[in-house]
Amino acid sequence: MDNTTWTSVSHFVLLGISTHQEEKIPLFLLFLLMYAINVSGNLAIITLIVSTPRLQTPMYIFLSNLALADICSTSTTVPKMLHNILSPTKAISFTGCLAQTYFFICFAAMENFLLAAMAYDRYIAICHPFRYPMVLSRRLCVQMVALCHILSHLHALLHTLLMGRLIFCADNRIPHFFCDLYPLMKISCSSTHLNTLMIHTEGVIVINGALAFIIASYACIISVVLQRPSAKGRWRAFSTCGSHLTVVAIFYGTLTWVYFRPPPSYSVASGRILTVMYTVVTPMLNPFIYSLRNGDVKGALRKWMSRLCTSLFR
Repeated sequence: MDNTTWTSVSHFVLLGISTHQEEKIPLFLLFLLMYAINVSGNLAIITLIVSTPRLQTPMYIFLSNLALADICSTSTTVPKMLHNILSPTKAISFTGCLAQTYFFICFAAMENFLLAAMAYDRYIAICHPFRYPMVLSRRLCVQMVALCHILSHLHALLHTLLMGRLIFCADNRIPHFFCDLYPLMKISCSSTHLNTLMIHTEGVIVINGALAFIIASYACIISVVLQRPSAKGRWRAFSTCGSHLTVVAIFYGTLTWVYFRPPPSYSVASGRILTVMYTVVTPMLNPFIYSLRNGDVKGALRKWMSRLCTSLFR
């Protein structure tokens, strides 16, 4: 295509999940409900951890940051999606689109790094329990959280800058509910080779590197736990990892399926469904997974609810 036929794009049109008019209200109510559950559930986890001295440990500091990342990640996409479901224009500015891309990548990467940090916490707690307070001190925990934030922003900045250099044609319609990488690349008039290369190199290193670290940590954990003579002790050790492993399986399963396939095999329809899984459904489920499978969180929640009821009916 000749360069003279390219036009400057000032905004994009987000086509959303469905174009059927009769589905607008049900979709709006469904995603509004899921967003409300996500924000309230993760806020409850953060409040519980901050207000309970017993939960002021590295494991729960990582968990509170994971809950914050879930709130921020969902808030990057869902409010705009809810607005567009009822809006006749469904428009988002070019700058707003890049900002949405940046923050979505940033908070998804932050969850990735935090899950790796939580795996390291479980490894030290189970494999080296007597050295746990010395190895994973509060100072190291804060440094690890800060490193997760820094690496996430650098990762997001790289891919957003690469996206900003692309040229877009007059057809500015994005067949998605937010400004994701592959849907944007599909409507670009310029070469996306460098973008794809960085997704499949730097992106794979960031995501699969953290996943490999998690797998290695759990391989060591399993090896140590299986050597314990008591079946009850083995079950107790594995039960402390159940919540984390559940979140890891859902997060990495959907993320890998969407982003680390060859671009020609990317399907917009299936991509939208899987993206909903890790942008909306998984963050909504995380508070329930961690609260229902964690005795400390359930105990602290019961005490917190008891105090709240006492103060309300006093």
